[in-house]
Amino acid sequence: MEFKFNHFNFNVSDLEKSLDFYARTLDLHETHRLQAEDNSYTIVYLGDKKSDFELELTYLPSHPQKYDLGECEFHLALQTQDYEAALKRHQEMGCVCFINEAMGIYFIEDPDGYWIEIIPAHKK
Repeated sequence: MEFKFNHFNFNVSDLEKSLDFYARTLDLHETHRLQAEDNSYTIVYLGDKKSDFELELTYLPSHPQKYDLGECEFHLALQTQDYEAALKRHQEMGCVCFINEAMGIYFIEDPDGYWIEIIPAHKK
């Protein structure tokens, strides 16, 4: 039996705001979407055009408030070839929420409070 990563989900309270955030901060763009016939949910998958892994954004119109993320001890991580340029871009956008200089990583925060770790390509 073999398993392979497929996607990771974030529930979002404002789909358009989240789509804009992920496009501007991480160059992630819609690959496909699922729309409930009764409009009770919209699921949008975002990809990086470099891997098969996708970020799934689930929008539930009946849940417009922010989600309770607890202590936010979970996160998604992305690598970048140009760490310094990425950090500068994210600082200019005002979305950097934590920098760990000792580990050489930083985190950005999306509109719903999810943290995304940014790591240089040489780290794993």
